[in-house]
Formats: sequence, C-alpha cells, structure tokens
Amino acid sequence: MLDLLVRNATLPDGRTRMSIAIQDGRIIEVAEGLAAPAHETLDAHGLLVSPPFVDAHFHLDSALTYGQPRVNASGTLLEGIALWGELKPTLTHDAIVQRALQYCDMAVARGLLAIRSHVDTSHPSLLPVQALLEVKQRVAPYLDLQLVAFPQDGLLRTPDGLHNLQRALDLGVDVVGGIPHFERTYAQGTESIKLLCELAAERGKRVDMHCDESDDPHSRHVETLAFQTQRLGLHGRVTGSHLTSMHSMDNYYVSKLIPLMAEAGLGVVANPLINITLQGRHDTYPKRRGMTRVPELLAAGLTVAFGQDCVMDPWYSGGSADMLEVAHMGLHVGQMSSQAAMRQCFDAVTVNPAKLLGLEHYGLVPGAHADFLLLHACNPADAIRLRAARLGVWRRGKRLASSPAPVVQLHLPGRPGGVNFI
Repeated sequence: MLDLLVRNATLPDGRTRMSIAIQDGRIIEVAEGLAAPAHETLDAHGLLVSPPFVDAHFHLDSALTYGQPRVNASGTLLEGIALWGELKPTLTHDAIVQRALQYCDMAVARGLLAIRSHVDTSHPSLLPVQALLEVKQRVAPYLDLQLVAFPQDGLLRTPDGLHNLQRALDLGVDVVGGIPHFERTYAQGTESIKLLCELAAERGKRVDMHCDESDDPHSRHVETLAFQTQRLGLHGRVTGSHLTSMHSMDNYYVSKLIPLMAEAGLGVVANPLINITLQGRHDTYPKRRGMTRVPELLAAGLTVAFGQDCVMDPWYSGGSADMLEVAHMGLHVGQMSSQAAMRQCFDAVTVNPAKLLGLEHYGLVPGAHADFLLLHACNPADAIRLRAARLGVWRRGKRLASSPAPVVQLHLPGRPGGVNFI
C-alpha cells in the first residue's frame, strides 16, 4: 500500500490528469490515471503540482535587519555595504540564528525548500559563519541550506581575507564565493577570481561569485570567470551571480562574451527585485534597470536562475520569501511574455536553480524525493501571474505547510457570490 497517492494533478510540463505515487519519502511512479491503494489520497482537482521552489542566491546572515542601525537613505549598493559594516559589530550569534530561523519558517510557508545563502567571511571571528552552520543543521529536516563563503569586504582588500575564507570552508561551508568588482583595483579583482577558482579546484568545491554587479559597461570580470573555469576544468560547477553590467555592455562585445560563457558551462543567477532596485541609481532618464540579459543567455543554452537575494536588510526593504514574486518581476523586466518565456521564468525558480545547487533527487520523476507543492493555479504562467497560494507544501511525502484557497466573497447584485482568481 502506498503512503500517499496524488491524483488529478497538472504538471509544469503541461500534462494533466496525472497521478503521483509516493512510498517511503520517494516518488515511485508518475502516470496518468494511476489507481492504487494508499494510506492517504490527495485529489489535486486539476491544479498545478510543482517541485519546490529553490532560491539560488540569498543573504541569510543579513535578512530581516532592516532599519538596524539606520535605513539605507540613498538606496545604493555601496551604502548598503557600508551600512552592513556599521551593523556587523552589533551582531550576535543568537540574533543571527533567530532571524535566519524566522526567515526559513517564511520560506517553508512559501514552498521554498532549498536556499543557497552567501555568508560573510570578512571578519576573523567568522561569527555569521558559525551562526549559519548551526542554522543549516537545525533546518536540515525540512529545508536544504547551502552556504557560500563570501568575502563581502573584498578578498584582497581585507586583511587575511583569503585565510578567513579558507577557515570557513574548513568549518563546513559548501561553496567558494567572491566579489571581484569590490576589490581596490580591476587587477586585484582579476587576481581574486584566479585565487578563488584555484581554491575551489583544489578542494573540489563549486563556485558562486558576485560578478560585475555595477552599471559599468566596461566591467569584464565574468569574462575572467569564464576563462578560469575553462582553464581549471570547472565546467558546470561555476555560477556568476548578478552580472548586471551586461545590461549596459556594448552589443558586439556581448556577442563574443556569451559564447565564452556557454563554452565554460557557466551558470547565471539574476536577482530581478534587487537588480532593478539598486542599479541605475546614477542615471536620470532614460534609467537603466540593471537586470542581466536573461533571454539571450537562455537562448545560448546557459542555465539561468532567479534569486531573491535580500529580504528586509541594508540593501532592500521589501521581500517575503516568495519566489513567484521574483519570477513575476523577472518576467516583466526581461519582457518574457510569450508562453514559452513565462515557462522559462517558472523554471528559473525551480529546476534551474536546483541544477546550479547540484540538488540530488529533485523533481517530479520516479526516484526523486517526494518534495512538491500544490499551487492554486492551472499552469506555471498562472502561478506567476497570481503569485499562487501554496495550498500545500510536502517534503519527503510529509505535509509541512498548508493554506486555504484565496476565495473572495462578493456581494454584488446579479453577479457570482465569489472570486477564486483561476
């Protein structure tokens, strides 16, 4: 007898009337009209069943600190970094842990069950690292948390920056990070990429580097990242995050750059909410919006994901752990309004980030973990349009969260008694 049988589901690829058989926390069969005895049967009533959302780029150590010790008055990236520097001396282990756990509760409620979080390694105390390693252990039963060693203040402009990052990896941090555009000189940025990629190759780690996060059309660090990936044979293990300078680059140069990135097998993470908020701050009009060239990168065969990046922190005053909000913004900024492109935006918060994180046994296929969502939507485009309610969130076949369908009662003469939006 099955543990759980999901019936009459619509899947993201468009198949309808599908059944999903679950046993011992795994999906054992996906087929149309499957009938089998089960301890529990769930009728999806034709609604969308999806694998869980995955956030490929976040900063959990700074989440939910908005207004501490003050608000980012200019709204710029550099003031946010300066503000984080003011906040760091006041941080405590317990406060980071409690804020991170609070955010993870929000994430689970939104069907977000895997997060890659960058964690600041700049200070020799490694306080954020210690705190988030504890959080990673505590949330492991219900959320996959992958940590990136991130030298927020610059690898080479920070005393012992490389040593601190190595210590973070020794403690159990998963991924090598960097921020070459924040080094003192362009040459030091280039050197930092070489050092960090060599470190990742030596230790068998993935790389996820903040790269070219500026409006500078001449920033070239992603080119160097692609070169070092190629030189060291790190294909498929390296991600360039943000890449906002590509928004402003010369089109001829980009026609050379994107094939180099594809040859290296680079992954890309755009952060639509944050990129359009922080970039273009020095423009009057027309005002650049800053998100990287998502449709063109996808067309070249690169794996592109969307990240939340920030929620109520020195850089961003909004956010709610809702990856459908992220996809919704990415759709609009990238003008990805065709049916195929809207599906790509849904993939950018599900299967694509799962690939960049190297998540095993992910998806709605036999042998995968029984991790899935029931969304109040009929297809991925509807899910993005409505930021669909998560009617249910399951991990390993066990329900973690549930929410009622958003039906609004109406009292209008001659009209139906309610609206359920689908």
